[in-house]
Amino acid sequence: MEVDPEQLREAIESQHGGTATLVQAVPVHEVFQGETVWEGVVHVFDLEGHPTASRAYAWSHLVGDEGERRRFFAVLHAGPVKSPADAVRAAIVAEYRAGGSP
Repeated sequence: MEVDPEQLREAIESQHGGTATLVQAVPVHEVFQGETVWEGVVHVFDLEGHPTASRAYAWSHLVGDEGERRRFFAVLHAGPVKSPADAVRAAIVAEYRAGGSP
């Protein structure tokens, strides 16, 4: 089940500040060593009022043994992150380094 883009906007604004405006939704399919590691829709937002970024990417997925909770991701368009796929990759790497799974 997809999340309401309004919830994603709120996640961006609460995590990073500024005012987010939805621009588009982009399907992303991330594969590592021939295996799908993430597949879903990343929402692209213009971001006003942030000191360093003018765009952000957001998505969510269900977590927990029964998928009973929703985890929100909000990644700024900055540094090596230049696209929705880059944002997903950055989140996967961060999760891996933290010892979790995306």
